Amino acid sequence: MACTPSFDVGASLPELVVPPLSRATLALYAGASGDHVPLHIDTDFARRAGMPDVFGHGMLCAAWLGRLLTSWVDQDRIRSIELRFVGIFHLYNQAVCSGRVVERIELHGEPCARVEIQVNNQYGEPKVLGEAVVSIGELQ
Repeated sequence: MACTPSFDVGASLPELVVPPLSRATLALYAGASGDHVPLHIDTDFARRAGMPDVFGHGMLCAAWLGRLLTSWVDQDRIRSIELRFVGIFHLYNQAVCSGRVVERIELHGEPCARVEIQVNNQYGEPKVLGEAVVSIGELQ
């Protein structure tokens, strides 16, 4: 973590911009995750299914949001993450991950912040929307 995060309502997380999605990234992610669904790695299969080409795994986008959060707070402060997959992340799109503190709450007696998080492509189209709860702990 580079600096002390702000948990003030309205504070933005430092944006994470990921290089454009390549076939190599899809192959590496499939191997690392064990997710070998053909829609993500086999162009012929994807086209037979009506897609223009292979596309990113939803959980790959989720991993980028994990990176966004852990570049902002230490991993042990993350209490929950909930995500909705709202769009297909196409080949050669660039992920722009962002977040914003929307509320300070208490969770099981622990001071926390609720954070809206999302992945958009370079055109601003949302692909994953969600929220995380992180412990404020002693950093209040």
